[in-house]
Amino acid sequence: MAKTVSQDAISTILANPSPDSSSDLPEIIVQVLDLKLTGNRYTFNASDGKMKVRAIFPSNMSSEIISGSIQNKGLVRILEYTLNDIPNKSEKYLIVIRCEVVSPALDMEIKTEVKTEESGIVLKRPKLENEVKTGAGIILKPKQEMVSKSAAQIVFEQQENMAPLARMAMTRRVHPLVSLNPYQGNWTIKVRLTNKGNMRTYKNARGEGCVFNVELTDEDGTEIQATMFNEAARKFYEKFELGKVYYISKGTLKVANKQFNTVKNDYEMTLNENSVVEEAGNEATFIPETKFNFVPIDHLGPYVNGRELVDIIGVVQSVASVSNIKRKINNENIPKRDMIVADETKKTVVVSLWNELANNVGQELFDIADKSPIVAIKSLKVGDFQGVSLSTLSRSAVLINPDIPEAKKLRTWYDSEGKESSMASIGLGLSPSKVGGRSLYTDRVSLTHITGNPSLGDDKPAFFSIKAYVSLIRPEQAMWYRACKTCNKKVTESIGSGYWCEGCQKNDDECSLRYIMVSKISDASGEAWVSAFNEEAEKIVGCSADELDKLKSEEGEINAYQQKLKEATWVPHLFRVSVTQNEYNNEKRQRITVKAIAPIDYAEESRFLLEEMNKMRNSQ
Repeated sequence: MAKTVSQDAISTILANPSPDSSSDLPEIIVQVLDLKLTGNRYTFNASDGKMKVRAIFPSNMSSEIISGSIQNKGLVRILEYTLNDIPNKSEKYLIVIRCEVVSPALDMEIKTEVKTEESGIVLKRPKLENEVKTGAGIILKPKQEMVSKSAAQIVFEQQENMAPLARMAMTRRVHPLVSLNPYQGNWTIKVRLTNKGNMRTYKNARGEGCVFNVELTDEDGTEIQATMFNEAARKFYEKFELGKVYYISKGTLKVANKQFNTVKNDYEMTLNENSVVEEAGNEATFIPETKFNFVPIDHLGPYVNGRELVDIIGVVQSVASVSNIKRKINNENIPKRDMIVADETKKTVVVSLWNELANNVGQELFDIADKSPIVAIKSLKVGDFQGVSLSTLSRSAVLINPDIPEAKKLRTWYDSEGKESSMASIGLGLSPSKVGGRSLYTDRVSLTHITGNPSLGDDKPAFFSIKAYVSLIRPEQAMWYRACKTCNKKVTESIGSGYWCEGCQKNDDECSLRYIMVSKISDASGEAWVSAFNEEAEKIVGCSADELDKLKSEEGEINAYQQKLKEATWVPHLFRVSVTQNEYNNEKRQRITVKAIAPIDYAEESRFLLEEMNKMRNSQ
């Protein structure tokens, strides 16, 4: 069978601008013409040989265009679509939601030839506007005004001829989020509110105002962020409730600013005081399909301390008991539960579940941890604790043993070889001069850059890399604390014997010692006091806190404890530090904390110094 377009395909589309089901329509095959990149999406003319309509492919089809599967003058079968108005124009725009390739590029554009009913002979001569055909031949009649009708007019006339009930059924056409773009006119979406931000105030040159954001998800699992300012924020803040489904219309779209938007969508929405938000209370609601974009654990490094959120899938190795973290702002106790997850890269990472996830899903995972369940987690923040760590947010979703192909593949791997394999932490797998995938040579500063800027870390923590020497460790300081061997939280001596852990709510016979050490570091520009916790302090001192405690208790002519601390000084290190502001006696002070430490990589150090010299030479 010859590959060609469907007869009257464009007329079918115009007559059915938003079909409920593709099964209600005949097969629609069109030819792709004038394919080109417009903005970040590909547009084209959809042709059936007689008529054409402007069309746009969804962003998820870009890879097929780039790979050459979809080509100019090729054929595609349209499986799902919607037809939208072009603002200020009497035209329609075909939004292709789902399609499949029928044929690569043909030799030429398909054009349907018109034949006469009587003889079937192809008319070669174009017909004049004012000619008529009679038995005696062709005669001219007075020229009449010919009115061309646009696609929009055709659809309007078709709707006018419909029965009243049929017209009412078309008044609310729900558009999938994937079909929206800034060039559309009227649209209505049906979405679930999956995340609601707090009302925030701002002040700029134009005055003061308020703003809040929501995250919306439609039935296909496509997400978008919507922002409301001032009157719109006050109007809709109480109306929007987490988890409810809404019809929304009369909003505007613009290209998403990825600096302030973590939702995976090319566009973001703005709602004003004239926008319409209606709760879908009396209609069948839906549960959005959770869409994942999994990142392998060994690829998490570049995301450390960035704005982009990640999705992971892995096998649960262990789950800790729930603990409570006291928030500094209001002394509120926040439940937290850590678990270790591994994947096919044979790397592990610590995932911290917060708030309700720690108590609900976390408890369920704690109860079945011995069965090594599969977890798929959406929207995780990547931090630099222990090199790389993951934390849930209010918008995070955790699925246990999900019925998806990735979970089945991971389960097969783990049961066949994974559970016998040796796993290593992603933090330990990083290069000594890299932390979280970030080179300690990328944003190097001097100590005076930090100490000379007292406002650093005022709004949020600031991170820097420095090369310095440990110049002093005070031996008289309290260098460690007694910690629970399960959760590493502080323990207290129990009445009678043993140690009580408030986090685990249990009494143990033994505990471990963990560093909480303050030391002075120096470079050519100056010096500063820094705090270092257990893993970082072990690299500075060269032994664990338990081992140093044994040295402290030893007797002899040489004080082995002080000797060990002295050996740790005047050794160069690369430090990754965070700078924050702490208040002490109503006075703000800088707090510098060592987040990671590595020995000097002299090859990298030489390259760094050569680059610095080139910069100095070029600046002269």
